Amino acid sequence: MTDNVLIEVQNLKISFGDLHVIKDLSTTIHKGEKIVVIGPSGSGKSTFLRCLNRLETPNGGKIIFEGHDMTDPKNKLDECRQKMGMVFQHFNLFPHLTVMENITLAPVTLKLKTPEEAKKEAMELLQRIGLPDKAYVYPSTLSGGQKQRIAIVRSLAMHPDVMLFDEPTSALDPEMVGEVLEVMKDLAREGMTMVVVTHEMGFAREVADRVMFMADGYIAEEGTPEQIFQNPSCDRLQQFLKSVL
Repeated sequence: MTDNVLIEVQNLKISFGDLHVIKDLSTTIHKGEKIVVIGPSGSGKSTFLRCLNRLETPNGGKIIFEGHDMTDPKNKLDECRQKMGMVFQHFNLFPHLTVMENITLAPVTLKLKTPEEAKKEAMELLQRIGLPDKAYVYPSTLSGGQKQRIAIVRSLAMHPDVMLFDEPTSALDPEMVGEVLEVMKDLAREGMTMVVVTHEMGFAREVADRVMFMADGYIAEEGTPEQIFQNPSCDRLQQFLKSVL
């Protein structure tokens, strides 16, 4: 499977002052794999995810994405980032731009598409998530679930090789969670490589190829959803599952 490796993380370490958030983390993410990262608050999950596309700068270790060392200052970070879609907890849509402008901004600015091509694809993406009628409204008029679905298709408009989701449903009202998870499940079914930090255990069970349990800055345990949820071996994971299930 080595030729199938998309991201390789080697001995990643990250500290903020005296706080060691990630102590020593190594893992390999393969093309098409769906990885769900779970764990208690403060375990380093979001920091790990943000390190993958270098929104956080590691203090040690390497992140190799498609053969490029993301930690090497000589490498062009922006070119790598174009291939990594990122969806945040709080949507991060530009409030002064319409939905259409939000989706087409990056492909047009980076000259990956003409404005006409970008608009055509944006409409197709909006159709796919059931929101074509929202193309020319501003984000302030949308529900949280609609904003998050649009944030997802904004990333898809760049044709990423991997999608990173940082707690994409945790800021949503409970009745809106399902509509966002449905879009993510569709992506998973289509074979998109995904790394998802989430508290949605049902999603982890249904979609993940591998569940990674983080605690205290390490991967404390990882395995298939069956292994993690039905036969957890470490005490820390057993305690965590008792508190969330």
